[in-house]
Amino acid sequence: MEKPRKKFIDVVHKAMVAANTMDRDELLFSYKGILYPLTVCSLEVFKAMESLEARSDDVILAGYPKSGTNWVGQILSDLVATFEKKTQDEENVNDEDLEEFPYLEVGDTGKYERMNKLPSRRVIFTHLLPDNLPRSIFKNKAKILLLLRNPKDVATSFYHFSNGMSVLPSYETWDDFFIAFMTEKMPWGSYFNYLSEWNKYADDENVMTITYEELKENRALGVKNIAAFFGISLTEEELQGVVERSSFQSMKENSLKTHGALGSVLFRKGGVSDWKSLFNEDQNEKMDKAFEEHIAGTKLGMKLKYDVYCKA
Repeated sequence: MEKPRKKFIDVVHKAMVAANTMDRDELLFSYKGILYPLTVCSLEVFKAMESLEARSDDVILAGYPKSGTNWVGQILSDLVATFEKKTQDEENVNDEDLEEFPYLEVGDTGKYERMNKLPSRRVIFTHLLPDNLPRSIFKNKAKILLLLRNPKDVATSFYHFSNGMSVLPSYETWDDFFIAFMTEKMPWGSYFNYLSEWNKYADDENVMTITYEELKENRALGVKNIAAFFGISLTEEELQGVVERSSFQSMKENSLKTHGALGSVLFRKGGVSDWKSLFNEDQNEKMDKAFEEHIAGTKLGMKLKYDVYCKA
């Protein structure tokens, strides 16, 4: 459902206004050895997050920044909203007063108490490592959709996003950004570390793994499989509606309404293999080597089909 997301727009607007008054080296802070943007995350919020009581019917999306979480988040939110629309009173659906910023780690310290009072099903997104999530998520067996994307396109998309989003440090050149990406100086940490840590949960029955690329190849099948994983029962016609509304073109056209000023930055190209426009031969070799060393032989590494999507 392509409704305006007032909370999302308000939080992002305030963060961008605050960031515009700060120097580049003030934009990030470190927590447990990982960098986060100061205007959207805080130490107090991370501590308060532990008070969240996860539920077995929570719909959780985990993905590293620029892996496609806003796109897949739209699919999840639409699946839940479509299901609720036919099972609840219309007036109770999409109540703005119940809306929270969808990313778990972004908000104020009172967010988690409010979330504990929200009706099911709650749709939650996160860029966090599994060890930095509230323990109740695993204890209460909440289901997690883990979204992956080939590392070269993640880096490419992150570069453009950083230069278009004032809450993150910008980079004068792609070469400067590539060094930061490969030396673990990114907000939310190293992507290779992210993959390695989540790989420990790859066989968990409550974790479903999907790649950005396979969803691009067959969105209809991906939407159907996601709905089945979360136990969201919809008709073929209802599923097709979700598929159509989650096309990149549809989301880009509605981005100003759904995501405010950030819409044009979030929905830039939405393609595969854009990395070929930026990577030079040396950078290709360095990332290929890092992939081999950190993730190639793992379940998630094989799921990424690196040879298909990341070889020139």
